[in-house]
Amino acid sequence: MSQEASARIDKHIAGFTDWRGKQMARLRKVINSADPSLKEEWKWDIPLWSSNGNVCAIGAFKDHIKINFFKGASLADPHHLFNGGLEAKASRSIDLSQSDTVDEAALKQLVRAAVARNKTKS
Repeated sequence: MSQEASARIDKHIAGFTDWRGKQMARLRKVINSADPSLKEEWKWDIPLWSSNGNVCAIGAFKDHIKINFFKGASLADPHHLFNGGLEAKASRSIDLSQSDTVDEAALKQLVRAAVARNKTKS
């Protein structure tokens, strides 16, 4: 992870003083701990993680947070975390509102699967 990207992501998350900032900080920690090959980046004005290609990104919206998996359609989702973009050709997302919680172990498993998928396609 570049220090510049990390600093921009820190600033971005700190700009959300409500539940979204806390949730994004938790999600960032889970994603960063999923695989040592993940690179934290700042791309398209959002936090993004890559490993042999884009893996996932987090966007904050007025009433929800979206974790977008760029190649999510090709991933198994045994814990049924994906709840957005289910008809999309390539991507899938996990949309979280203020009252939602995410199974951190299942999210970590999904991130690892996305990293593994990128390794086989590189």
